[in-house]
Amino acid sequence: MSKFNSILEPKEYVSHHLKNLQIDLHTLKFIENKSNAFWIINVDSLFFSIIIGIVVFFLFNQISKNMTSGIPNRYQSTVELLIEFIDLNIKDIFGFKKNKIIAPLAFTIFIWIFFMNVMDLIPIDIIPYLCKKIFDISTVRIVPTSDINITMSMGLGVFILILYFNIKVKGIKCFLYELIFQPFKNYCLIPINLLLESVNLLSKPISLSLRLFGNIYSGELIFILISGFLPWWMQWILSVPWAIFHILVIILQAFIFMILTIVYLAMASEKIHK
Repeated sequence: MSKFNSILEPKEYVSHHLKNLQIDLHTLKFIENKSNAFWIINVDSLFFSIIIGIVVFFLFNQISKNMTSGIPNRYQSTVELLIEFIDLNIKDIFGFKKNKIIAPLAFTIFIWIFFMNVMDLIPIDIIPYLCKKIFDISTVRIVPTSDINITMSMGLGVFILILYFNIKVKGIKCFLYELIFQPFKNYCLIPINLLLESVNLLSKPISLSLRLFGNIYSGELIFILISGFLPWWMQWILSVPWAIFHILVIILQAFIFMILTIVYLAMASEKIHK
């Protein structure tokens, strides 16, 4: 069995791996999950998401420096295929409207979420074991997208962009007109319109966040259950097939988040006819 599996009972093992390494902003001390605490930060989620972003940035920066107009190497070919794929989706959804933000934003979202999701394929006891040996900290989660706080913050970023595109393209007057006169162009139904449009706006970042969080969290939980309830010599029978299937989930969730972001921003960029 794994290191933690041999020490903890299965129930404790699962509970242990679902706890974040947190810091209380009042005391600046590391704590375990507290349901009644508010001013806390999930340090592990922030750390791994930032580290992944930095590593990916330097990786693609290095690839871009070595790009050539001649015969490309396999890394350049992979990046070019990915860029063409994303650019094709942007043209199909966003059209040929000139915008300097959409393509870099879509590429960043897909790559960042993909690599954060890939952390779910790392055996769940390796990083906690190393942290325990080096820093005497065993409570750590390494998959940022399995933390609802990370996915909600990403959804909030998309929501801010939706508001920005609405106001920039349509103007504040046209945006407010949509809120109060859609779908019913009647002064008596303004409260209903405002309620419906508010729900429509808020549902976009929430659905983005919960979809990504739910799929990655459930995948992580299955890996934990396999490791917590089975001896090490039986784990590969279930963990390997699940990991292969989970690769599709990892790619699909990054793609869905990217595509829906493009769709929402394309909708925000469309002017209405009064």
